[in-house]
Amino acid sequence: MKTFRIPVSASVSLNVRHRPAAGPGAARRPYLLLHGMLSNARMWDDVADRVAAAGHPVYAVDHRGHGESDTPADGYENAAVVEDLVEVIAALGLADPLIAGHSWGAHLAQRLAAEHPDLVSGLVLVDGGWYEFDGPVMRTIWERTAEVVRRAQEGTTSARDMGAYLRAMHPTWSSTSIEARLSDYRVGPDGLLVPRMTSEQVMSIVASLQREAPVDWYRKITVPVRLLPIIPAVPRLADQVRAWVAAAEAALDRADVHWYPGSEHDLHAEAPDEVAADLLRLAHDVDAPPVDRPAARVVPPESRRQGRG
Repeated sequence: MKTFRIPVSASVSLNVRHRPAAGPGAARRPYLLLHGMLSNARMWDDVADRVAAAGHPVYAVDHRGHGESDTPADGYENAAVVEDLVEVIAALGLADPLIAGHSWGAHLAQRLAAEHPDLVSGLVLVDGGWYEFDGPVMRTIWERTAEVVRRAQEGTTSARDMGAYLRAMHPTWSSTSIEARLSDYRVGPDGLLVPRMTSEQVMSIVASLQREAPVDWYRKITVPVRLLPIIPAVPRLADQVRAWVAAAEAALDRADVHWYPGSEHDLHAEAPDEVAADLLRLAHDVDAPPVDRPAARVVPPESRRQGRG
């Protein structure tokens, strides 16, 4: 695994993690992986290993303010972060990459595909990209969450305590994913975890999401898209997610939905084998002749636990 520093402006450089394609023969189409808000590129490590082993070069970027990238005072609105990605793709010389985004990263991925169709050959949206942040359901959730975010940014937990908490909350996660989640923070001189961004910077991302409606991008996206939604535990939100995903499937030109009910938001950490398989299916769909592309397939939530294919 290699790392690169990519300057995206005069004062901001982003960290990129790269896994070369494994196996003999020419490398297949590259992947660019986008993490969610308050996350980092390392959360993709387990999936990236599997995709690279299948012959695809993989790049995972730390967005500004996240991971090992620079943390400028501002510039966290979606438009600016998407332009960062344009600079990254150009600097790396990626030709027709496949883009996979988780959560906020999924919203960034579809805006990138809508505004720069020549840079993207396919999308995987991992539990994100369809959430309407300006609606009553998500506004209520974020109003309740804002204070939690503020307290979390104060830095009152040790790495040891956080690691124990994560292992208890996510017993199926690999040690790689646990360490990746811990790297969302820096360790201060007193041994306590220090957030990489202020609460104001975090909430500026939320405000940007609230100003955008995913439906504004759907009709502008012409590449194949795989949607990987979970069923949230909150019944009201679960019903809303079903409606959002149905609307996305209907509006997108070429959409394929694979439900993950009973799973948690960080699908790439919980089910790396299955998420990697979904990424590889997208590569097959993109490279197959048009007549061979299957019709959109929806796996009903009720049958999901009988087989995760």
